[in-house]
Amino acid sequence: MQLDTQKVLQKAKAYREDTAEILSKIIKVPALSGTEKDRIALLQDLCKKAGFAEVRIDGLGNLLARVGSGPKKLVFDAHIDTVDTGDRTQWKLDPFSGLVKDGLVHGRGSSDQLGGAASMITAGRILSELGYAGDYSVWFSFTVMEEDCDGLCWKYLIEKEGFKPDFFVSTEPTSCRLYRGHRGRMEIEARFKGVSCHGSAPERGKSAAYMAAKAALAIEKLNAQLKPDDDGFLGKGTITVSKVEVHGPSLCAVPDQGMIYMDRRLTWGETMELAVDQVKRAITAAGVEDVEVLVPNYDKASWKGTVHAQELYFPTWKIPADHPLVRSGVETHKALFGAAPAVDKWTFSTNGVAVCGRHKVPSIGFGPGDEAQAHAPNEVTRVDDLEKCAAFYAGLPYVLESHT
Repeated sequence: MQLDTQKVLQKAKAYREDTAEILSKIIKVPALSGTEKDRIALLQDLCKKAGFAEVRIDGLGNLLARVGSGPKKLVFDAHIDTVDTGDRTQWKLDPFSGLVKDGLVHGRGSSDQLGGAASMITAGRILSELGYAGDYSVWFSFTVMEEDCDGLCWKYLIEKEGFKPDFFVSTEPTSCRLYRGHRGRMEIEARFKGVSCHGSAPERGKSAAYMAAKAALAIEKLNAQLKPDDDGFLGKGTITVSKVEVHGPSLCAVPDQGMIYMDRRLTWGETMELAVDQVKRAITAAGVEDVEVLVPNYDKASWKGTVHAQELYFPTWKIPADHPLVRSGVETHKALFGAAPAVDKWTFSTNGVAVCGRHKVPSIGFGPGDEAQAHAPNEVTRVDDLEKCAAFYAGLPYVLESHT
Protein backbone atom coordinates (compact mmCIF):
# COMPACT_ATOMS: atom_id res chain seq x y z
CA MET A 1 0.00 0.00 0.00
CA GLN A 2 1.17 3.53 -0.76
CA LEU A 3 1.41 6.29 1.81
CA ASP A 4 -0.96 9.18 1.05
CA THR A 5 0.96 11.89 2.85
CA GLN A 6 -1.69 14.57 2.40
CA LYS A 7 -4.48 12.48 3.87
CA VAL A 8 -2.36 11.44 6.85
CA LEU A 9 -1.25 15.01 7.53
CA GLN A 10 -4.76 16.39 7.11
CA LYS A 11 -6.22 13.90 9.54
CA ALA A 12 -3.46 14.41 12.11
CA LYS A 13 -4.12 18.15 11.93
CA ALA A 14 -7.90 17.72 12.08
CA TYR A 15 -7.54 15.58 15.22
CA ARG A 16 -4.90 17.82 16.81
CA GLU A 17 -7.16 19.14 19.57
CA ASP A 18 -8.70 15.70 20.09
CA THR A 19 -5.21 14.26 20.67
CA ALA A 20 -4.43 16.94 23.22
CA GLU A 21 -7.74 16.27 24.97
CA ILE A 22 -7.01 12.54 25.04
CA LEU A 23 -3.70 13.27 26.73
CA SER A 24 -5.44 15.54 29.21
CA LYS A 25 -7.92 12.80 30.11
CA ILE A 26 -5.13 10.26 30.64
CA ILE A 27 -3.15 12.60 32.90
CA LYS A 28 -6.21 13.15 35.11
CA VAL A 29 -6.27 9.45 36.10
CA PRO A 30 -3.12 8.86 38.23
CA ALA A 31 -1.31 5.54 37.77
CA LEU A 32 1.90 4.54 39.52
CA SER A 33 3.50 1.19 38.72
CA GLY A 34 1.19 -1.60 39.88
CA THR A 35 -1.85 0.70 40.21
CA GLU A 36 -2.73 1.26 36.53
CA LYS A 37 -6.19 -0.39 36.54
CA ASP A 38 -8.28 2.78 36.16
CA ARG A 39 -6.00 4.29 33.53
CA ILE A 40 -6.01 1.06 31.52
CA ALA A 41 -9.82 1.06 31.67
CA LEU A 42 -9.87 4.63 30.33
CA LEU A 43 -7.45 3.77 27.53
CA GLN A 44 -9.45 0.69 26.63
CA ASP A 45 -12.54 2.87 26.19
CA LEU A 46 -10.63 5.46 24.16
CA CYS A 47 -9.24 2.77 21.82
CA LYS A 48 -12.67 1.29 21.25
CA LYS A 49 -14.07 4.72 20.39
CA ALA A 50 -11.14 5.30 17.99
CA GLY A 51 -12.21 2.29 15.90
CA PHE A 52 -9.49 -0.28 16.55
CA ALA A 53 -10.27 -3.73 15.13
CA GLU A 54 -9.26 -5.51 18.35
CA VAL A 55 -8.77 -4.27 21.90
CA ARG A 56 -7.72 -6.60 24.72
CA ILE A 57 -5.93 -6.77 28.06
CA ASP A 58 -3.26 -9.41 28.65
CA GLY A 59 -2.54 -11.47 31.75
CA LEU A 60 -0.17 -8.90 33.27
CA GLY A 61 -2.47 -5.94 32.68
CA ASN A 62 -1.09 -4.45 29.45
CA LEU A 63 -3.62 -3.10 26.93
CA LEU A 64 -3.20 -4.16 23.29
CA ALA A 65 -5.08 -2.60 20.37
CA ARG A 66 -4.84 -3.57 16.69
CA VAL A 67 -5.45 -2.07 13.27
CA GLY A 68 -5.00 -4.17 10.13
CA SER A 69 -4.57 -7.92 9.85
CA GLY A 70 -1.34 -8.49 7.95
CA PRO A 71 0.92 -11.48 8.69
CA LYS A 72 3.69 -9.41 10.30
CA LYS A 73 3.51 -7.45 13.57
CA LEU A 74 4.54 -3.82 13.90
CA VAL A 75 4.13 -2.56 17.47
CA PHE A 76 4.02 1.00 18.79
CA ASP A 77 4.54 1.05 22.55
CA ALA A 78 3.83 3.52 25.36
CA HIS A 79 4.18 2.70 29.02
CA ILE A 80 1.26 4.33 30.81
CA ASP A 81 2.49 4.29 34.41
CA THR A 82 4.33 7.32 35.77
CA VAL A 83 6.59 8.18 38.66
CA ASP A 84 5.10 10.03 41.62
CA THR A 85 4.93 13.82 41.83
CA GLY A 86 7.70 14.44 44.34
CA ASP A 87 7.55 17.71 46.28
CA ARG A 88 4.16 19.21 45.39
CA THR A 89 5.33 22.69 46.40
CA GLN A 90 7.58 22.71 43.31
CA TRP A 91 4.57 22.37 40.99
CA LYS A 92 2.91 25.54 39.71
CA LEU A 93 -0.23 23.58 38.77
CA ASP A 94 -1.91 20.45 40.05
CA PRO A 95 0.29 17.62 38.67
CA PHE A 96 -2.87 15.89 37.44
CA SER A 97 -4.59 18.96 35.98
CA GLY A 98 -4.08 17.94 32.36
CA LEU A 99 -4.38 21.63 31.48
CA VAL A 100 -4.18 22.38 27.74
CA LYS A 101 -3.06 25.96 27.23
CA ASP A 102 -0.88 27.94 24.82
CA GLY A 103 0.15 24.89 22.84
CA LEU A 104 1.20 22.85 25.86
CA VAL A 105 -0.34 20.00 27.85
CA HIS A 106 0.57 20.13 31.53
CA GLY A 107 0.88 17.35 34.07
CA ARG A 108 2.73 14.31 35.35
CA GLY A 109 3.45 11.97 32.47
CA SER A 110 2.73 14.48 29.70
CA SER A 111 6.18 13.78 28.23
CA ASP A 112 7.09 10.55 30.03
CA GLN A 113 5.25 9.16 28.33
CA LEU A 114 1.53 9.61 28.06
CA GLY A 115 1.94 11.93 25.09
CA GLY A 116 3.08 8.93 23.08
CA ALA A 117 -0.02 7.02 24.14
CA ALA A 118 -2.32 9.86 23.04
CA SER A 119 -0.64 10.11 19.62
CA MET A 120 -0.88 6.34 19.23
CA ILE A 121 -4.64 6.42 19.72
CA THR A 122 -4.99 9.12 17.06
CA ALA A 123 -2.70 7.18 14.71
CA GLY A 124 -4.90 4.10 15.15
CA ARG A 125 -7.93 6.20 14.34
CA ILE A 126 -6.26 7.53 11.18
CA LEU A 127 -5.22 4.05 10.01
CA SER A 128 -8.73 2.73 10.67
CA GLU A 129 -10.33 5.54 8.69
CA LEU A 130 -7.88 5.06 5.83
CA GLY A 131 -8.75 1.37 5.76
CA TYR A 132 -5.16 0.21 6.22
CA ALA A 133 -4.91 -3.37 4.93
CA GLY A 134 -1.20 -3.80 4.27
CA ASP A 135 1.43 -6.34 5.24
CA TYR A 136 1.28 -5.55 8.95
CA SER A 137 -0.99 -6.07 11.84
CA VAL A 138 -0.30 -2.73 13.49
CA TRP A 139 -0.46 -3.11 17.26
CA PHE A 140 -0.49 -0.35 19.84
CA SER A 141 0.62 -1.48 23.30
CA PHE A 142 -0.18 0.50 26.44
CA THR A 143 2.12 -1.17 28.91
CA VAL A 144 2.42 -1.25 32.69
CA MET A 145 5.12 -1.19 35.39
CA GLU A 146 7.87 0.33 33.23
CA GLU A 147 8.85 2.94 35.79
CA ASP A 148 9.46 0.22 38.38
CA CYS A 149 11.04 -2.33 36.05
CA ASP A 150 11.57 -1.27 32.43
CA GLY A 151 10.91 -4.02 29.94
CA LEU A 152 9.16 -6.36 32.39
CA CYS A 153 5.88 -5.84 30.53
CA TRP A 154 7.44 -6.94 27.25
CA LYS A 155 9.42 -9.73 28.83
CA TYR A 156 6.04 -11.05 29.96
CA LEU A 157 4.36 -10.54 26.58
CA ILE A 158 7.13 -12.30 24.65
CA GLU A 159 8.00 -15.07 27.10
CA LYS A 160 4.59 -15.86 28.61
CA GLU A 161 2.10 -14.94 25.90
CA GLY A 162 4.24 -15.58 22.83
CA PHE A 163 3.49 -12.10 21.50
CA LYS A 164 6.70 -11.16 19.70
CA PRO A 165 6.81 -8.22 17.26
CA ASP A 166 8.64 -8.20 13.98
CA PHE A 167 9.39 -4.51 14.49
CA PHE A 168 8.98 -2.26 17.53
CA VAL A 169 8.64 1.50 17.98
CA SER A 170 8.94 3.06 21.41
CA THR A 171 7.07 6.34 21.81
CA GLU A 172 9.16 7.51 24.77
CA PRO A 173 10.05 11.21 24.40
CA THR A 174 12.62 11.98 21.70
CA SER A 175 11.67 15.60 20.84
CA CYS A 176 10.47 14.12 17.53
CA ARG A 177 13.92 12.80 16.70
CA LEU A 178 14.53 9.23 15.57
CA TYR A 179 16.37 7.08 18.11
CA ARG A 180 18.01 3.72 17.47
CA GLY A 181 19.27 2.60 20.87
CA HIS A 182 20.41 3.45 24.36
CA ARG A 183 22.66 2.19 27.11
CA GLY A 184 21.49 -0.66 29.27
CA ARG A 185 21.30 -0.49 33.02
CA MET A 186 21.32 -2.61 36.13
CA GLU A 187 21.00 -2.24 39.87
CA ILE A 188 23.75 -3.63 42.10
CA GLU A 189 23.85 -4.08 45.85
CA ALA A 190 26.99 -4.58 47.94
CA ARG A 191 26.65 -5.78 51.54
CA PHE A 192 29.22 -5.69 54.34
CA LYS A 193 29.45 -7.23 57.80
CA GLY A 194 31.44 -5.57 60.56
CA VAL A 195 31.76 -6.30 64.25
CA SER A 196 29.77 -4.24 66.71
CA CYS A 197 31.00 -2.86 70.01
CA HIS A 198 30.17 -0.02 72.33
CA GLY A 199 30.65 3.40 70.80
CA SER A 200 32.85 4.48 73.69
CA ALA A 201 35.58 2.10 72.50
CA PRO A 202 35.29 1.85 68.69
CA GLU A 203 38.71 0.19 68.43
CA ARG A 204 37.13 -3.01 69.75
CA GLY A 205 34.89 -3.35 66.71
CA LYS A 206 34.94 -3.20 62.94
CA SER A 207 32.70 -0.48 61.52
CA ALA A 208 30.43 -1.35 58.61
CA ALA A 209 29.97 2.41 58.17
CA TYR A 210 33.63 2.87 57.31
CA MET A 211 33.47 -0.15 55.02
CA ALA A 212 30.52 1.41 53.21
CA ALA A 213 32.34 4.74 52.97
CA LYS A 214 35.46 3.13 51.47
CA ALA A 215 33.27 1.18 49.06
CA ALA A 216 31.39 4.30 47.94
CA LEU A 217 34.64 6.12 47.21
CA ALA A 218 35.89 3.07 45.30
CA ILE A 219 32.78 3.23 43.11
CA GLU A 220 33.40 6.92 42.43
CA LYS A 221 36.87 5.96 41.23
CA LEU A 222 35.51 3.08 39.14
CA ASN A 223 33.10 5.42 37.36
CA ALA A 224 36.01 7.56 36.17
CA GLN A 225 37.71 4.47 34.73
CA LEU A 226 34.82 3.21 32.60
CA LYS A 227 35.29 3.45 28.84
CA PRO A 228 33.00 4.44 25.95
CA ASP A 229 31.83 2.04 23.27
CA ASP A 230 34.01 1.48 20.22
CA ASP A 231 31.99 3.61 17.78
CA GLY A 232 31.17 6.34 20.31
CA PHE A 233 27.43 6.20 19.63
CA LEU A 234 26.17 5.26 23.08
CA GLY A 235 29.01 6.80 25.08
CA LYS A 236 30.67 5.52 28.24
CA GLY A 237 29.18 3.35 30.92
CA THR A 238 28.59 4.92 34.31
CA ILE A 239 28.12 3.84 37.89
CA THR A 240 26.97 5.82 40.91
CA VAL A 241 26.05 5.06 44.50
CA SER A 242 22.35 5.83 44.94
CA LYS A 243 21.82 4.67 48.52
CA VAL A 244 23.90 3.94 51.62
CA GLU A 245 22.62 2.18 54.74
CA VAL A 246 24.32 1.12 57.98
CA HIS A 247 22.81 -0.54 61.04
CA GLY A 248 23.95 -1.60 64.48
CA PRO A 249 22.47 -2.57 67.81
CA SER A 250 22.08 1.10 68.87
CA LEU A 251 23.11 4.64 68.05
CA CYS A 252 25.76 4.26 70.76
CA ALA A 253 27.45 1.37 68.98
CA VAL A 254 29.72 0.65 66.05
CA PRO A 255 27.43 -0.55 63.20
CA ASP A 256 27.88 -4.15 62.13
CA GLN A 257 25.83 -4.13 58.92
CA GLY A 258 26.34 -1.97 55.86
CA MET A 259 25.05 -1.69 52.30
CA ILE A 260 25.58 0.48 49.25
CA TYR A 261 23.17 0.45 46.32
CA MET A 262 24.38 1.32 42.83
CA ASP A 263 22.92 2.44 39.51
CA ARG A 264 25.05 1.08 36.65
CA ARG A 265 24.58 2.22 33.04
CA LEU A 266 25.99 -0.22 30.50
CA THR A 267 27.44 0.77 27.16
CA TRP A 268 27.77 -1.56 24.17
CA GLY A 269 29.72 -4.70 25.06
CA GLU A 270 29.28 -4.41 28.83
CA THR A 271 27.44 -7.28 30.51
CA MET A 272 25.92 -8.01 33.89
CA GLU A 273 28.76 -10.38 34.77
CA LEU A 274 31.40 -7.81 33.83
CA ALA A 275 29.75 -5.08 35.91
CA VAL A 276 29.41 -7.26 39.00
CA ASP A 277 33.04 -8.36 38.76
CA GLN A 278 34.20 -4.73 38.40
CA VAL A 279 32.35 -3.76 41.58
CA LYS A 280 33.80 -6.67 43.55
CA ARG A 281 37.32 -5.86 42.39
CA ALA A 282 37.00 -2.14 43.08
CA ILE A 283 35.66 -2.60 46.61
CA THR A 284 38.19 -5.30 47.48
CA ALA A 285 41.02 -3.13 46.20
CA ALA A 286 39.83 -0.39 48.56
CA GLY A 287 40.53 -2.68 51.51
CA VAL A 288 37.04 -3.92 52.19
CA GLU A 289 36.98 -7.67 52.76
CA ASP A 290 34.12 -10.16 52.67
CA VAL A 291 31.87 -8.06 50.47
CA GLU A 292 28.77 -9.69 48.96
CA VAL A 293 27.78 -8.23 45.59
CA LEU A 294 24.44 -9.14 44.05
CA VAL A 295 21.84 -8.07 41.50
CA PRO A 296 18.48 -7.65 43.26
CA ASN A 297 15.29 -9.24 42.01
CA TYR A 298 11.98 -7.54 41.18
CA ASP A 299 8.84 -9.48 42.11
CA LYS A 300 6.07 -6.92 42.60
CA ALA A 301 2.56 -7.92 41.54
CA SER A 302 0.85 -6.07 38.69
CA TRP A 303 -2.56 -4.45 39.08
CA LYS A 304 -4.06 -7.79 38.01
CA GLY A 305 -2.16 -9.61 40.77
CA THR A 306 0.26 -11.26 38.34
CA VAL A 307 3.91 -11.68 39.35
CA HIS A 308 6.54 -12.03 36.63
CA ALA A 309 9.82 -11.73 38.50
CA GLN A 310 13.18 -10.83 36.98
CA GLU A 311 16.61 -9.65 38.06
CA LEU A 312 17.15 -5.89 37.83
CA TYR A 313 19.30 -6.14 34.72
CA PHE A 314 18.30 -4.41 31.50
CA PRO A 315 20.51 -5.09 28.46
CA THR A 316 22.03 -2.47 26.20
CA TRP A 317 20.60 -2.26 22.68
CA LYS A 318 21.08 -0.50 19.37
CA ILE A 319 20.46 -1.21 15.70
CA PRO A 320 22.57 -0.02 12.75
CA ALA A 321 21.90 3.35 11.13
CA ASP A 322 21.28 1.58 7.80
CA HIS A 323 18.82 -0.97 9.21
CA PRO A 324 15.57 -1.16 7.18
CA LEU A 325 13.56 0.03 10.18
CA VAL A 326 15.75 3.10 10.65
CA ARG A 327 15.67 3.83 6.91
CA SER A 328 11.89 3.47 6.93
CA GLY A 329 11.64 5.91 9.81
CA VAL A 330 13.83 8.43 8.02
CA GLU A 331 11.87 8.03 4.78
CA THR A 332 8.54 8.43 6.59
CA HIS A 333 9.75 11.64 8.21
CA LYS A 334 10.98 12.99 4.87
CA ALA A 335 7.72 12.13 3.12
CA LEU A 336 5.56 13.76 5.77
CA PHE A 337 7.66 16.71 6.92
CA GLY A 338 10.03 17.40 4.05
CA ALA A 339 13.31 16.71 5.85
CA ALA A 340 15.25 13.86 7.44
CA PRO A 341 15.04 13.61 11.22
CA ALA A 342 18.03 13.79 13.52
CA VAL A 343 19.04 10.22 14.41
CA ASP A 344 20.28 9.76 17.96
CA LYS A 345 19.79 7.74 21.19
CA TRP A 346 18.17 8.10 24.60
CA THR A 347 20.13 8.91 27.74
CA PHE A 348 17.68 6.96 29.88
CA SER A 349 16.29 3.44 29.58
CA THR A 350 13.09 2.20 27.89
CA ASN A 351 11.11 -0.98 27.25
CA GLY A 352 13.54 -1.57 24.39
CA VAL A 353 15.81 -3.33 26.91
CA ALA A 354 13.50 -6.34 26.72
CA VAL A 355 12.27 -6.15 23.12
CA CYS A 356 15.61 -5.47 21.44
CA GLY A 357 18.09 -5.99 24.29
CA ARG A 358 16.87 -9.44 25.38
CA HIS A 359 14.87 -10.64 22.38
CA LYS A 360 16.66 -8.96 19.45
CA VAL A 361 13.56 -7.43 17.85
CA PRO A 362 14.63 -4.46 15.67
CA SER A 363 13.50 -1.30 17.47
CA ILE A 364 13.48 2.47 17.08
CA GLY A 365 12.09 5.38 19.04
CA PHE A 366 10.06 8.42 18.01
CA GLY A 367 8.04 10.30 20.57
CA PRO A 368 6.54 13.63 21.60
CA GLY A 369 8.04 15.69 24.40
CA ASP A 370 11.51 16.09 25.77
CA GLU A 371 13.61 13.61 27.70
CA ALA A 372 14.57 16.39 30.12
CA GLN A 373 10.91 16.70 31.18
CA ALA A 374 10.89 13.14 32.51
CA HIS A 375 10.39 12.91 36.28
CA ALA A 376 10.66 16.71 36.63
CA PRO A 377 8.18 19.06 38.29
CA ASN A 378 5.95 21.15 35.99
CA GLU A 379 6.18 18.52 33.26
CA VAL A 380 4.73 19.54 29.88
CA THR A 381 4.61 18.42 26.28
CA ARG A 382 3.88 20.29 23.07
CA VAL A 383 0.62 19.85 21.15
CA ASP A 384 2.66 20.29 17.95
CA ASP A 385 4.62 17.15 18.89
CA LEU A 386 1.42 15.18 19.46
CA GLU A 387 0.16 16.03 15.98
CA LYS A 388 3.50 15.25 14.35
CA CYS A 389 3.85 11.90 16.09
CA ALA A 390 0.31 10.84 15.25
CA ALA A 391 1.11 11.42 11.57
CA PHE A 392 4.45 9.60 11.82
CA TYR A 393 2.91 6.53 13.49
CA ALA A 394 0.16 6.38 10.87
CA GLY A 395 2.63 6.77 8.01
CA LEU A 396 5.34 4.32 9.06
CA PRO A 397 3.46 1.05 8.28
CA TYR A 398 3.05 2.10 4.63
CA VAL A 399 6.71 3.00 4.19
CA LEU A 400 7.99 -0.04 6.07
CA GLU A 401 6.32 -2.33 3.52
CA SER A 402 8.70 -1.12 0.83
CA HIS A 403 11.77 -1.98 2.92
CA THR A 404 10.79 -5.38 4.35
